[in-house]
Amino acid sequence: MKKIISKQEEAKKQKRNQIIIGVILIVVMFGSGFGMVVNSFGNRDTNNKITYNGFNFIKQNNFWDLQKGNFNFLFLYNPKQVQKINFSGDYINKYYSNPLYLSSDSNEASLEIYNNFGKIAQRIQFACLDKNCTQNIPTKTCKDNFIIIKDSNKTSITQKDNCVFIESPQENLTKTTDEFLFHLIGVRD
Repeated sequence: MKKIISKQEEAKKQKRNQIIIGVILIVVMFGSGFGMVVNSFGNRDTNNKITYNGFNFIKQNNFWDLQKGNFNFLFLYNPKQVQKINFSGDYINKYYSNPLYLSSDSNEASLEIYNNFGKIAQRIQFACLDKNCTQNIPTKTCKDNFIIIKDSNKTSITQKDNCVFIESPQENLTKTTDEFLFHLIGVRD
């Protein structure tokens, strides 16, 4: 036998069930949203931070930021994104508080040098290596601190006296320049 209830009691019971279902749906919706937000924070941290050879790189505003001593270095690429190129030379002490001359086939690679040596070198100035310079900039030799970034079919970093030649295909010039900088500041061996 079914208990006889009034329409008023039935409406009250139905309203209570609707409230319970509504509360459950709201909790599920907020829980799902909260889980997505928390998960996205976790993914961002792992994608925007790397440690390489004991150095911590943090991606901010499309640059990889590295704190080393009193200096803050910025790179378009982190060490895991660039090809390792073996070369020797410790030029950072030669560049410290001295003029640095630059010749480059890449604006991005030039900016990497400016961003990272602008606070170390006395000044950075564009120059020409040969006497057939068509631009109105000074001509310098390898007796000066000179970085030459050239578009080439081969990828290499070489030195001749105080000149450093960074060469690679145009699309990799910035990565090769970052590789040079990683060696210079001690991120790479």
